Amino acid sequence: MMLLTKANRRALKPLRSRAPMAVVKFFMPDGHLTWYAAEFDGKDTFYGVTTGVYTEKGYFSLSEITALRGKLGLPVERDRYFRPTPLDDL
Repeated sequence: MMLLTKANRRALKPLRSRAPMAVVKFFMPDGHLTWYAAEFDGKDTFYGVTTGVYTEKGYFSLSEITALRGKLGLPVERDRYFRPTPLDDL
């Protein structure tokens, strides 16, 4: 699965634009981590919300989540059915 499509790239706001909405969701199908992206630098860095043991706003990278594997060795996926959600609601 392509983690970031051209449509996703267009929907993401530039970094430091203070975007209020997460527009892309990445998750580990066999793990507990989920990333919600609102902003993207166009290369590797996102800003959004990460949930797992804790929920926090911050930066994460495409290369980092692409390299991760869950307990069963499955890669991170993009939720194709995710609808934009305010960051504060996550």
